[in-house]
Amino acid sequence: MDGTFNENDLSRVIAADKANVWHHLIQHKPFEENDPRIIVEGKGMRVWDQNGKEWLDAVSGGVWTVNVGYGREEICKAVYDQLMKLCYFAQSAGSIPGALFAEKLISKMPGMSRVYYNNSGSEANEKAFKMVRQIAHKKYGGKKTKILYRDRDYHGSTLAAMSAGGQEERNMQYGPFAPDFVKVPHCMEYRKHELGLEHLSGKEFGIAAANLIEEVILREGPDTVGALCLEPVTAGGGVIEAPEGYWPRVQEICKQYDILLHIDEVVCGVGRTGTWFGYQHYGIQPDFVTMAKGVASGYAAIACLVTTEEVFNMFKDDASDPLNYFRDISTFGGCTAGPAAALVNMQIIEDENLLDNCIAMGERMKSNLEALMEKHQVIGDVRGKGLFLGAELVVDRETKEPVDEKLAQAVVAECGNQNVIIGVTNRSIPGKNNTLCFSPALIVTPEDVDKITDAVDVALTKVFG
Repeated sequence: MDGTFNENDLSRVIAADKANVWHHLIQHKPFEENDPRIIVEGKGMRVWDQNGKEWLDAVSGGVWTVNVGYGREEICKAVYDQLMKLCYFAQSAGSIPGALFAEKLISKMPGMSRVYYNNSGSEANEKAFKMVRQIAHKKYGGKKTKILYRDRDYHGSTLAAMSAGGQEERNMQYGPFAPDFVKVPHCMEYRKHELGLEHLSGKEFGIAAANLIEEVILREGPDTVGALCLEPVTAGGGVIEAPEGYWPRVQEICKQYDILLHIDEVVCGVGRTGTWFGYQHYGIQPDFVTMAKGVASGYAAIACLVTTEEVFNMFKDDASDPLNYFRDISTFGGCTAGPAAALVNMQIIEDENLLDNCIAMGERMKSNLEALMEKHQVIGDVRGKGLFLGAELVVDRETKEPVDEKLAQAVVAECGNQNVIIGVTNRSIPGKNNTLCFSPALIVTPEDVDKITDAVDVALTKVFG
């Protein structure tokens, strides 16, 4: 093939895809008999496939990414203009968009001061892990290398990120993993019986769930624990928001035992929950914040690790040891398209008041889902923050037994039959992949919200009666 393409010749595209592309998170055996879905175009909240079918996208590109919607000409133009001027130079030097976006980003993150550019969210988390390990050697004589992570949280698909992964099914068949990563319990009030805390609720439960982290620290030895890595709202593990009291107690514990707090904002960051970053709802001050997905809304690849000046200064000294600085490189962290796109992405969110829209439309969607909960006994819980919501499906509300994963996926399929794309926890938590996930772009309208939840209503009726 010569590389030319006639837009009417989609049969060639489908054939090329089936013969040559290895898709993410998909079993390819069915493609021996069926065609994969090819997304051809997107505009606003909607995308079109190879058959011309229009879909309302309620998951922002499938993985919580396209925060400002499709077809934003101003972002595309900024990327084009920047690439024509300078496409790339290694981050050992600076660039105009890299400097300007870092300045803009830090202005939204009081207490933070430095931006380290990366290729992906997984890699951003790995950079933080490396910093923790290097700090352990520089400051603690090789101790405090352990990194705590939370059950049900997810931090990426590389081996070190999976070592900090609290989703068992995502890790199966990929071990052995890196040492000194230690799991702490989840903070999911709906399943507090799993923690032996069923007698508590609200703030009392939140504090008790955080105290379970302290128990792990004391068991491992505070002098061995360097960092605690948490999602502000657990994403793929079931859209779990911590209850009142949890985050202030987590901050207290970290300060008490000299543990760095690493907040993974790869999903929640840049507006998804109604604030610039999810942790900002809870009045805490992290040492590390990692982000990707919504930073440029998918218009260019970019991920960031943001640190405090105190962390940065640990790697800046005049010691004679030539190994004292952070000896790391992220090749495509030097691409200028990412920060160029991210600058305009952030400007759109400001100019169009999309944080306010996220709050208002999130309240509308949550209210709609709660109304469906009254109608459909199969919905056991509705939870989330802003335009990041989940509805957990159960066989019985009293026992909270999860529905079979295939039934949850059938609801997704029935929504698809109505031209609406929603998400579901997928091969993450054994026996508990039963939460429908909703994360529409921050531009979503009331009409879009209602169409999404109406589709869920019809789907639940068809699957469960």
